[in-house]
Amino acid sequence: MWPQGAIFVALPHLGPLLVWLLAPHRMAGWCDSPRKLLWCPPHKVLLLVWTAIYSVTGYASYLVWKDLGGGFGRPLALPLGLYAVQLTISWTVLILFFAAHAPGLALLPLLLLYGLVVSTALIWHPINKLAALLLLPYLAWLTVTASITYRLWRDSLCPEHQPQPVGEKSD
Repeated sequence: MWPQGAIFVALPHLGPLLVWLLAPHRMAGWCDSPRKLLWCPPHKVLLLVWTAIYSVTGYASYLVWKDLGGGFGRPLALPLGLYAVQLTISWTVLILFFAAHAPGLALLPLLLLYGLVVSTALIWHPINKLAALLLLPYLAWLTVTASITYRLWRDSLCPEHQPQPVGEKSD
């Protein structure tokens, strides 16, 4: 597996690293407002899950690359090209959400990403079943992420949907 596998596992982490460099002060408190969602995981859990997800998808892409003979031949164009588009959109979502602090803008690419991950899994399945199965936790996590993003976006547009602190009345 070394060094190609390590490169495939490390590559997906370039986007989050860029976001961290662009917006380190905004990362920790993204879901810590007074209106915190009860089901929103703590910041450290988010970091651990995203790190695991990116590592697993990187390893899955390595399995597909290896099973198709390695190199940069034509058979790799669709399976790994789709994965490259998926990574780019995933990084875009991170930038929109964390650096731009715009969950509404992040929602559409996030939903597109969900479809791309499903498409990638379907394309990868005949090549390497394990690689396709390794994308399932990613889909589950995207469901959680889309829910959190939608809720934060909705709450920013519709203050009446925001939970009120105990003892206060809304207008």
